[in-house]
Amino acid sequence: MSNLFQPIINALKIPELRRKLIITAIIIIIFRISSYIPIAGINVEGIKQLFADNQLLGLLDIFSGGTLTNFSILALGLNPYINASIIMQLLTMIFPKLEEMSKEGAAGRQKINQYTRYLTIPLAVVQSIGMYTLLRNQGLVEATTSLSILAIIVAMVAGTIFTMWLGELLTEYGIGNGISILILVGILARAPVVLFQTASIVDQQQLINILIFVVLGVAITAAIVFVNEGRRQIQIHYARRFSAGRRMSQVQTYLPLRVNQTGVIPIIFAVSLVLLPSLGSQFMAQSPVPILQNIGRFLQLNFQPNGLAYNITYFLLVVGFTYFYTAVVFNPAKIADEIKKYGGFVPGIRPGTATAAYLNYILVRITLAGGLFLGSIAVLPSVISYYTNISTLVVGGTSLLIVVSVILDTAKQFESKMIEKSYDKFLS
Repeated sequence: MSNLFQPIINALKIPELRRKLIITAIIIIIFRISSYIPIAGINVEGIKQLFADNQLLGLLDIFSGGTLTNFSILALGLNPYINASIIMQLLTMIFPKLEEMSKEGAAGRQKINQYTRYLTIPLAVVQSIGMYTLLRNQGLVEATTSLSILAIIVAMVAGTIFTMWLGELLTEYGIGNGISILILVGILARAPVVLFQTASIVDQQQLINILIFVVLGVAITAAIVFVNEGRRQIQIHYARRFSAGRRMSQVQTYLPLRVNQTGVIPIIFAVSLVLLPSLGSQFMAQSPVPILQNIGRFLQLNFQPNGLAYNITYFLLVVGFTYFYTAVVFNPAKIADEIKKYGGFVPGIRPGTATAAYLNYILVRITLAGGLFLGSIAVLPSVISYYTNISTLVVGGTSLLIVVSVILDTAKQFESKMIEKSYDKFLS
């Protein structure tokens, strides 16, 4: 047990890391307290009942950390910011000016981040209006005056901006991965509620099903760790060099290509988009236009969290975003140029363009394996839930993926900071 907490104890001994941990704890506490500040003019008890009866809205509530059932000022959570990030990254691949800006280093990334913040505001306004309309159609909005309705929308938009700001503070002054950590905190905060709901309907058959679910959950966790830690080592040789008349031995190293280069990002992006048809169907089903009504009813029947269309779309989105984000974070041509610049080469491969093509060849294949794995794990709990009738755990796989991936990534960042501080201490 002492070995388990030893890294935390060691970190607390380093002033800078201790400060980061304290700031992280304070921000998380502020985030959780804010999630219980309700917006006036909404029937909160009616919302809780609505979310308990609707798996789709329950999925949204888990990713908001319970802020939707409370309908707090953070009701929208980080969904508008995530959607804005997706749009900006797509635009970066389409427009050359944005692509050049992204290659300008820290200054370019800062500009793109600023554009993402600007784009978050109109998206938050649109989603606030959509959420208000959904609740009004369900008869859960008590506010009737224009000023009250405007106050509800402004409060939701302000909550999104506030959450986005907290995430950036975590990234800059805390232990990093600010947005992911807030999503993680939200999921963990809702986990006891989901488990309680599951336990409240337990009978003998359900108990067996839950045990099966738990065993599979442990196996899935182990598989996630195994894949996230998986590497394809590319051998790199550096040419022999002469120093002071003596020939130095050839340097050999490895370029590690991760099976999952993107971490948790594809899951977060996929969840943000896969919910749109289901939410849109609820509006279209109440439309006075017959065609829209038919489309809305069709989506309501066929695009539910345990439906075939939903899970196929979810699977394809996870695989697609795995490839998309891998292309964003890993550039084979740039890596090949860096290797060539320092006199390195892959054995049997010519430096430059041939090396870039070789790296891309390997990357495409290991990314396919990683994407298929993430997609399979994402939809597996829905399949299991369909056969075991445990609907409250339908989001288990998605939540588990995010929780495990964020913990692993954060632990690695934290470990690297500790190693960096130990080196600084040694050199000083």
